[in-house]
Amino acid sequence: QLQLVESGGGLVQPGGSLRLSCEVSGSNLGAHTIAWFRQVPGKKREEISCITFRDGVTSYAQDVRGRFTISKDGGKAAVYLQMNRLKSEDTATYFCAAIFSTRCIARPLVDFDYWGQGTQVTVSS
Repeated sequence: QLQLVESGGGLVQPGGSLRLSCEVSGSNLGAHTIAWFRQVPGKKREEISCITFRDGVTSYAQDVRGRFTISKDGGKAAVYLQMNRLKSEDTATYFCAAIFSTRCIARPLVDFDYWGQGTQVTVSS
């Protein structure tokens, strides 16, 4: 059983940066993969990045690659999403989720076992 808590969202101007945190509690974290998703009202929740907690393998969606960086801190049991060069279209609620797997692969939302409550990111001038 894992519990995930996101933080770090807020209002930022276009071109700015934010770092989201996902604090994870529970056991056997090394057997899980953590992903970041985002959702805009009326649209599907989309996966934007993931990281395997055991060995730090990462993947990114095309529209965030090169701007966002996912990382982990095993000592703090946390996963971070550093978001740079933010655009208005990055405005969304961001969620982290965990799955009992050691691979970052494309998979449906329902496969993820645990979810955080979400944190709002608004990119606006």
